[in-house]
Amino acid sequence: MSSNLAMQLREGTKKAHTMAENVGFVRCFLKGTVEKTSYRKLVASLYFVYSAIEAEMQRLQTDPIISKIYFPELNRKNSLERDLAFYFGPNWRDQISPSPATQTYVARIHEIAESAPELLIAHSYTRYMGDLSGGQILKGIAERAMNLTDGGTAFYTFETITDEKAFKANYRQNLDDLGLDDETIARIVEEANDAFGMNMRLFQELEGNLIKAIGQLLFNSLTRRKMQGSTELATAE
Repeated sequence: MSSNLAMQLREGTKKAHTMAENVGFVRCFLKGTVEKTSYRKLVASLYFVYSAIEAEMQRLQTDPIISKIYFPELNRKNSLERDLAFYFGPNWRDQISPSPATQTYVARIHEIAESAPELLIAHSYTRYMGDLSGGQILKGIAERAMNLTDGGTAFYTFETITDEKAFKANYRQNLDDLGLDDETIARIVEEANDAFGMNMRLFQELEGNLIKAIGQLLFNSLTRRKMQGSTELATAE
């Protein structure tokens, strides 16, 4: 039995995806304005989020549903640890703590892992498919904007995935092959929209640092006009 979960996730989160890309921090990033202090705070927040997702996915890897979308080659925790060491130095663990939005996000991941593990699909899809789709574009922007030549963007590199397009196609096929009923699919899509909202709040927390660094006028000029989802197109490939 097959379902159209992959298509429903893509179609059902388009609005949330575009809204996330129109958060000021993201718009500035996509236009090539990346400030190191706010960026390294983002890396720290993502570290806590991915640590939670990957710990729960590993714990549930024999679950009949989670096992079908458990791909350790997607894991970002180790890459983020390398980036944190780059930005904060060898004692990075002592220098980071989860922000309020990060704490809420992490708590939700642990909550559904206990009560409704199938909803982890929403968080896996939202983060990893976006990372695979827009990762190389964002890596190039970050390197140019922060003048990076020797590290700091390990997060964007999936070293063991040689064909990203084929991997995404396989991932989506696995989603459809789960054969979930309409009610479960609707709950997963709703959770994916909530996941976009949680990511938006992570980005919004960083805007104060960014504005302090680049000034309110430049921030306003970079964020004045609403953008069409740019990486959204890549996600659909």
